[in-house]
Amino acid sequence: MYDAGSDAGKGPASGSAVTGCGPLMPSQADRGNSLRQQVFVHVRAMGQVSRADIARGLGISAGSVTAITADLIQAGVLLEIADQPREGPREAGRGRPPVALAVAPQGRIVVGIKVADTRHSAVLADFAGNILSDLTLPVRQPRKPAAALVTELGVLVDRLLAQAGRDRGDLIGVGLGISGIVEHETGLVAWSPLIAGRDVALGQLLAARLDVAVQIDNDANVLTLAELWFGAGRDRTDFAVVTVEHGVGMGLVLDNRLFRGSRGMGMELGHTKVALDGALCRCGQRGCLEAYLADYALAREAATALDRVPAASDHDTMIEALYAEARAGNAAAATIFRRAGRYLALGLANVVQLFDPALIILAGERMRYDYLYSDAMLREMQALTLSEGRTTCAVATQVWGDLVWARGATALALTCATQAVLGP
Repeated sequence: MYDAGSDAGKGPASGSAVTGCGPLMPSQADRGNSLRQQVFVHVRAMGQVSRADIARGLGISAGSVTAITADLIQAGVLLEIADQPREGPREAGRGRPPVALAVAPQGRIVVGIKVADTRHSAVLADFAGNILSDLTLPVRQPRKPAAALVTELGVLVDRLLAQAGRDRGDLIGVGLGISGIVEHETGLVAWSPLIAGRDVALGQLLAARLDVAVQIDNDANVLTLAELWFGAGRDRTDFAVVTVEHGVGMGLVLDNRLFRGSRGMGMELGHTKVALDGALCRCGQRGCLEAYLADYALAREAATALDRVPAASDHDTMIEALYAEARAGNAAAATIFRRAGRYLALGLANVVQLFDPALIILAGERMRYDYLYSDAMLREMQALTLSEGRTTCAVATQVWGDLVWARGATALALTCATQAVLGP
């Protein structure tokens, strides 16, 4: 196991020297985009890059790069800057300084949103992926009708824009992550613990409220996009992200692209079954992994161990108290956490067995508890996996706040906005 970074609490690329955003290793599917879009995406990923490096990176002619970049500069999406080589500034008097290209960040902006049961968080980013502002608003009622949720999100976006001093006319896209089963292509939320009712056209409703294109995805997917665009997954072709907090989610990257399944509703690790006729899950079924591992499951167990009546708004307090009891030697409390760790080991072993990723990143609020990344949990995961002497899957931990989930949602908006601005 290794830690994904010393700045884990800040999120990917926070305070980092790494420039650019987006995958550094284009997938085969990206070759279907126009050369114009491929050039722009390559420049945005690199942060700044010379025309010669663009030609080498994309395997196209220097003449094509010259023509395309001239067009993109004219369109106001790229600009020329003085090239600063990685080994340091150039010596004075050594000829004309080399010129690099970068994304012109001015004007176009996008918003990424993380919807949660106690608070909604949003970040404002420019077309280069740089965060300009962020805002978090508390939520009184965790589960609500879609109309009420749309009203809350509309207020959140309006306040974020006002805080940054930006006009709604500059907004060219919104990305949103929400827990549950989400059809990304249609913006339909088939089910979410945060929305009363099923088959809600949340994308369409929010787009009508904001008068801008809205892209929606499962929240674990947007956190995976945060890794793919801004974090440890930028230079990896395949990895998985498993989230443990209010629920248990998973995102999967294959061939350097987010994998969603045939209907955009895949990777629901929390709702894979680990026990027939087992514990009741908030989805209404029994035996789901998250019914043994998520916040509400641990709070339910804590209520018994601590002889308290659980409250929906008091999960954090209950779990903190239970964890303190376990650390103090309470055998019942320690057993609850050990069992949760064993169920996580089972879930991770299934992920390894099905997809064989090179890396699994464990993320979410609960990663501050060592039972989720203990040596015992990792040993059990490995024992449940048919490794046959091969190198075991690497496991990293990342403790992030809601703003990183929201930043991952900006990748949804930037992808859609890039298509709109540059053409398919």
